[in-house]
Amino acid sequence: MSADIPASSGLGSAPRSNMRAALIVVLSFFLFSGSDALVKMLAVKFVAPQVTFMSTIVALVALFATTAATGRMKALIPRHPALAITRGVLLAADALLIHYAFAVLPLEEAYLLAFLAPVFVAILAFALLGERLSPVAWAGVLIGFLGVAVALRPGVAPLNLGHAAAAGSALLFALSLVLLRRAKSTESDSALISTTLVIQIILAFGAPLLYGEFLPVASGDIGLAVITGLLAFAGHALLVRAFRIGDASVVAPFQYSQIIWGCLYGAVLFAAPVEIYTIIGAGIIIASGWLVLR
Repeated sequence: MSADIPASSGLGSAPRSNMRAALIVVLSFFLFSGSDALVKMLAVKFVAPQVTFMSTIVALVALFATTAATGRMKALIPRHPALAITRGVLLAADALLIHYAFAVLPLEEAYLLAFLAPVFVAILAFALLGERLSPVAWAGVLIGFLGVAVALRPGVAPLNLGHAAAAGSALLFALSLVLLRRAKSTESDSALISTTLVIQIILAFGAPLLYGEFLPVASGDIGLAVITGLLAFAGHALLVRAFRIGDASVVAPFQYSQIIWGCLYGAVLFAAPVEIYTIIGAGIIIASGWLVLR
């Protein structure tokens, strides 16, 4: 499950808070990547939307349980339904695409293309919001696409629909961030998350019916789906916590740590080799994101 980074910045700015936030967010993305690796394992047996459906139900139940335990059930209802639903559709489609990418690509390759989101945000903000980009930001945009070319070597290494799905996922995620930037919403995190999860369940249930029915699920697979959903939920809870106690400028770049976790999970669980071109391309893309966000 891809990380939905909160749009609001953290409240604390002291060095100690930022250090704690950095440690928390590293753990958050470790858990997110673990969930993504389990999605890839489940996708061996089931179509990607069915995997999304199973893990999202678990995450939604966990959200309801924790919210009920704190007596904040009203926070799950959006104050601005149109915004929440539109953003939810974008992020639900984003999840379906990235889960398909996880199913057919090595994790690190899917992450590489997902990391283009900051580049797409810059382009969309220029095209849709009229925001002016500095020469440094435009250089970052071009460098980002160069990094993808180095990592994936089109024309040398074969490309497939998984690469298109991962790039499409990054574009949809960027659209969701631009939507929040334009709306300047005061919506609660819980309402945005719950709306996204509900829409994700609906879309994930309907997608397999277009090209195949849901397959029966064995008890072992149910357990794996439960762990997948809980890891994603825990990762998101930690991510929100990190943004609450640390500066956004410190916390956000740690999303790039997923390339490390992706390589680690890929090597341990799938015996996937780590290509030198992947490492070089990832470094270039990370540098491009830093330039765009300056």
